[in-house]
Amino acid sequence: MSDDKVLYATADHVARITINRPEVYNAFDADTCEQLIVAFRRAGADRDVRVVVLTGAGDKAFCTGGDQSGGHDGGYGGRGVIGLPIEELQSAIRDIDQPVIARVNGFAIGGGNVLVTLCDLAIASDQAQFGQVGPRVGSVDPGFGTALLARVVGEKKAREIWYLCRRYPADQALAMGLVNEVVAHAELDAEVDRWCAEIAGMSPTAIALAKRSFNADTESIRGFGSLAMQAVALYYGTDESKEGGIAFREKRPPDFGAARDR
Repeated sequence: MSDDKVLYATADHVARITINRPEVYNAFDADTCEQLIVAFRRAGADRDVRVVVLTGAGDKAFCTGGDQSGGHDGGYGGRGVIGLPIEELQSAIRDIDQPVIARVNGFAIGGGNVLVTLCDLAIASDQAQFGQVGPRVGSVDPGFGTALLARVVGEKKAREIWYLCRRYPADQALAMGLVNEVVAHAELDAEVDRWCAEIAGMSPTAIALAKRSFNADTESIRGFGSLAMQAVALYYGTDESKEGGIAFREKRPPDFGAARDR
């Protein structure tokens, strides 16, 4: 795919989609999101593909969310409501018939944690870490990243994850239900392959119907999340939100109170 920000490969009824930006811990910019959308839609249209695996390049990170290194002070400067086509990417993961497995090889932080939440299944290395950072850097995911997370881990835990912005090791992610399995880092690929092989042996139509049935129960999140993204776009234009990004790049604690009062 163009610029190789996303790698795509298929074998044995499995499509493997890899965020290929290890130099920034597989953070995504607008181009990355667009390439991911193309990759998921490509997998979804391929009748030979029975399961999709999403992962990040290298051993350090699955994905660390929106790329804060670009110098933007609120918003991301690309397409979509907030400068990233993140709603379209989230929909692409949910809308394809095949189940999507998150192969979590390292940090799954911010938007990366949201991607894990969105995937049908998640298998993590024992070196993986999870968490949200939005309120720390002047951002938030007011749709699937919050409401669906509450369905997955429970509302009290989801609020803790967002309000405190802590990091959680893989064993805690397993205990809260955010991932399905944790294995030694060296065994990650073998375990993912085993799950893929089992799913590939099932009826693809039955699996597709099951996925759509599960999604139907939370489909309302897409509607109010889309509405809330419009509010986030306005929020990104405020001094308070900009302070989060500036402080992150300057490697200092943000002063949100002063920024809000300006």
